[in-house]
Amino acid sequence: MNKIIINSASEKIDYSFEAGAPAQKKDWLVVLGHGVTGNKDRPVVADTAHALNAAGFDTLRFSFAGNGDSDGDFRDATISKEVGDLAAILDVVSKSYAKICYVGHSMGCAVGVIQAAKDDRINALISLAGMIDTKAFAQTEFGSETPDAGLMWEEEDCPLSSAYMQDLCETIQSVAPQVESVKVPWLLLHGTADDVVLPKDTELVKSLKGDGVSTIFVNGADHSFNEPAHKKQATEAVVTWLSEQS
Repeated sequence: MNKIIINSASEKIDYSFEAGAPAQKKDWLVVLGHGVTGNKDRPVVADTAHALNAAGFDTLRFSFAGNGDSDGDFRDATISKEVGDLAAILDVVSKSYAKICYVGHSMGCAVGVIQAAKDDRINALISLAGMIDTKAFAQTEFGSETPDAGLMWEEEDCPLSSAYMQDLCETIQSVAPQVESVKVPWLLLHGTADDVVLPKDTELVKSLKGDGVSTIFVNGADHSFNEPAHKKQATEAVVTWLSEQS
């Protein structure tokens, strides 16, 4: 696929499309979105995509506007704006694929929950260390920084904007209200040692949805499943679960 994808702000979205193993899962496309300060090439996203390719799934991993090589200003990269980026992706790919799964890591999960709750073009949802309580995350991680002056995790390329803090702490606060409206099959994976987005966010979804979701807690895994054994467990779980849906 080589189509140009533009969001509602006329910003070009950078993406990588990779076809799955031939003659398999051809009605499915898996779209993968990253977390805050990330991009489409972060290992937790790219490695998951490659595992899905090997299992026969076409994948499209993208950088939200203002991140990676996508157009836009990082300071404008709020959850609300990123929902629009995902919608722009779906507008294009839904013309070619009958079924779409969205995989979101961290804040990218919150984006997916909001979109899946209102968009029937998403047929399956996978959360990797998914963020639900956006206000708690923003206050815990960045509460000591001054918006429009400070940085996210001391990264020079990631200025903390007042727009970001207002979106997560005031406009959205939590995507728990949208959880009940997600009706598609949903897998949530979370590392028990995640100290960025705490496992309680996944536990909250489980308490709200019960048997309506599948949850897997990877013992000892961090926020991005960086240890090889944890990454293997997570990617294999994603492939197995989505193969069962297809």
